[in-house]
Amino acid sequence: MVATVALGCLARSRRDSAADKVLKLQAFWAPFLLLHLGGPDTITAYSLNDNEFWLRHFLQFVFQVGVAFYVFTPSWKNKDAFRFIAIPVFIAGMIKYAERIVVLHSSSAKKFKDSLRSPPEFDENPSNLEDREEEYEKKQTEEVNNYLIEAVSLFKKFRCLYADLILDHDERKESYSLLSKKPPKEAFKLVAIELGFMYDVLYTKTTTIYSVLGIILRCICLFSHILVLVIFLIIIDKSSYSPSDISITYVLLVGAIFLEVYAFIVLLFSDWTKYWLTKSNYMSIDTCSNGLLFNDNRRWSGSMGQYNLLSFSLSEAKSATSLIVGIQKLFGIQELIEKYKYLTLKEVDDDLLKAIFIQLLEKSQEIEGDLFDMKKCKELLGRRGDYVLSKRSFSNEFRWSTVEVEFDNSLLLWHIATDLCYYDDFCNLPEGHELPPKCKISKWLSDYLLYLLVICPTMLPKGVGEIRYKDTCLEAIRFFRKQKFGSSTEISTVCNSLLDESALDLNIMNKGSSLSVLVHGCKLAKQLQALNRGVDGRNSKWEVISEVWMEMLGHTASHCGWKEHGEQLVNGGDPSTSIGELSFLKDSSLGPSSAATTSASAATSSASAAACAASAAGAAATDSVIFIHKQILEYLLFFCIYWVPAATTTAAAAASLCGLKKNS
Repeated sequence: MVATVALGCLARSRRDSAADKVLKLQAFWAPFLLLHLGGPDTITAYSLNDNEFWLRHFLQFVFQVGVAFYVFTPSWKNKDAFRFIAIPVFIAGMIKYAERIVVLHSSSAKKFKDSLRSPPEFDENPSNLEDREEEYEKKQTEEVNNYLIEAVSLFKKFRCLYADLILDHDERKESYSLLSKKPPKEAFKLVAIELGFMYDVLYTKTTTIYSVLGIILRCICLFSHILVLVIFLIIIDKSSYSPSDISITYVLLVGAIFLEVYAFIVLLFSDWTKYWLTKSNYMSIDTCSNGLLFNDNRRWSGSMGQYNLLSFSLSEAKSATSLIVGIQKLFGIQELIEKYKYLTLKEVDDDLLKAIFIQLLEKSQEIEGDLFDMKKCKELLGRRGDYVLSKRSFSNEFRWSTVEVEFDNSLLLWHIATDLCYYDDFCNLPEGHELPPKCKISKWLSDYLLYLLVICPTMLPKGVGEIRYKDTCLEAIRFFRKQKFGSSTEISTVCNSLLDESALDLNIMNKGSSLSVLVHGCKLAKQLQALNRGVDGRNSKWEVISEVWMEMLGHTASHCGWKEHGEQLVNGGDPSTSIGELSFLKDSSLGPSSAATTSASAATSSASAAACAASAAGAAATDSVIFIHKQILEYLLFFCIYWVPAATTTAAAAASLCGLKKNS
């Protein structure tokens, strides 16, 4: 936006006095704006919708190039070195801007899907399938310990999922063979890199810069800027211009060179470069990972979102002053503040990763025994707690809280119940005893799925979950206020009150229009607490609860659209994206062995659960540096153009700029 406005200012100034020396220098600045409009190599889109609007960006490109050319043409009539040194910058700016349009077009949904389609290969000889499998096993043995080659292999297979396509039999078989043999930690690392490649394709200029043509264009842009800087230092008579204008010109030239050098360094240390070096046998994987190209950037944040209904309600029970609430409502930020004020992050530890990984592997073994029957695969993906309960003979007892209600209803019921069971067990824990590991895992998954409901509702199956959540919170807040509870109240007191049915009946008046599930969640907690029969009973109870949450997590991941999963990559990813990446394979299986891959993949998916946040988080942190630098240059340039003494009729220029911006 700043670059667009600055171009308008330059166009206005050109009309006022094209022969002025200051304006000649400003004409030299115009190509730099094209350079900034092209953006850095590490950022092309901020959401998947940006890719769909590639045609709009193309029209903007045509308009901006036209304006820049309009500003630049007067300098060509003057016998001045500026008319020659501006040409390389102009070409570099057009290259950078055109690259962005090409990448946006290639990453749009239709183009991306078309690029993955290939004619089907028919083979009438069944024995060839076994030969291909043996060949793959041999190849995999040769490339052992090269995680980059394995990650690229997964990327080439799984990218079709983001185009709403499915994997064929061979791809599923190979994925299963690769992922099922990995320990949890390595599987997470592998999927983190794979999702990093996916992020690069959807949101960066990867598809153009990692090619022979891309490298050539990088060199042209870099050497053009260096050449222009050298000529400016040696040939241009700087005494004819004001020191401020000369300083701005230096900043633009040095800034452009810095951006190119930075982009080259990012390219050099990227996983794509390491993959190419190891694949071509120019360098071993150990040398790439620990030698000259070593970088310790984490591919993902290592954390997952946590949101808790009872904690939110207790804090809100002590209401803010009406003035503060009124101001928040006036600016339309009350709901936003309420959401993110109580959002926390939990470090994903190895115990949680291992638990999810093992759970998904066990599920894959279930359908493997049935030869990966399609019906069995769909049944497996449809589970959301009912199978675990039926396996332990609790189906009739808890059925009302799982399959007999909508998914968002079930999620809230089990979230409230898990919270109450957790704090009740914690407060009544005998000395010398600890809560079972499954207890903490259940708590983490419970808060994580509520985080999805509150912060990322589009990732959950469609329903009225947000309305149900708000009604439940309002009911909990009313109850806590009547009990005079607040954020400083002992949690044991809160749990005892909620588990006391008589207190609930007296203090909660559930109106017919309310969708609150607070009362039913408390009753479910009492029902679960009845399973406590000593230490063994407590451990058994938490195993059931944790497995219910595992099934809910898998159900959430597999029923979320791939556009929503793709959107999460730019925000650092989401655990459910990884699980969905592999759970989806079960549902899309077409061959007898297809589900095998899915489940095994699902195992990795669990690993990928956290790994999904992988590269996008790292990329976002890296990109912020170059983005901030770019913005500083743009604002500085705009300031100097707008306030330069030679730029007359400031108000008219501003009006002109607004018109240009609207048209663009």
